[in-house]
Amino acid sequence: MLPRICALPQNPRVNFREKLIAWDDLSLWRESFLKPGQRLVVTNGCFDLLHPGHVTYLESARNQGDALVVGVTGDSGVRQLKGEGRPVNDESDRALVLAALESVSGVCVFPDLTAMRFLERIRPDIYVKGGDYTIDTINQEERRFVESKGGRVVILSNVPGKSTTATLAKIAKL
Repeated sequence: MLPRICALPQNPRVNFREKLIAWDDLSLWRESFLKPGQRLVVTNGCFDLLHPGHVTYLESARNQGDALVVGVTGDSGVRQLKGEGRPVNDESDRALVLAALESVSGVCVFPDLTAMRFLERIRPDIYVKGGDYTIDTINQEERRFVESKGGRVVILSNVPGKSTTATLAKIAKL
């Protein structure tokens, strides 16, 4: 005789595309998404080829507060930062993949090389940067802005050996 299978409840409807935030809607998103007293965590970066270092970092960032918004550097900014041939994935694809992660509450592609205007619009309570930075090497204008609004900057350590550059180097050897 086969064991009786218990009926399990269905997962609630999931649509990660709903996590995509239009540039012009950032301020409104913050006001409508967060409940009073909740802390908004924000980070930003290229997130070109998602790897275990990224997802560990994003999980740790999310655990700093109640919601996590990721600012994705637009394609032209990535080219300026990383050089020709980058990004591997365009900004829309990078935003969609990030939005599918449970730790991410929202994703917005920003058009600038720095995150300053993104930060002004989203107004984080906690601004998280990766371990390739120190409090002294992050963009100091961004740091001053966050701190002037009562927020704080948190530097999280990287996962050793996990980076997009290392992944691309492995692929190049194939």
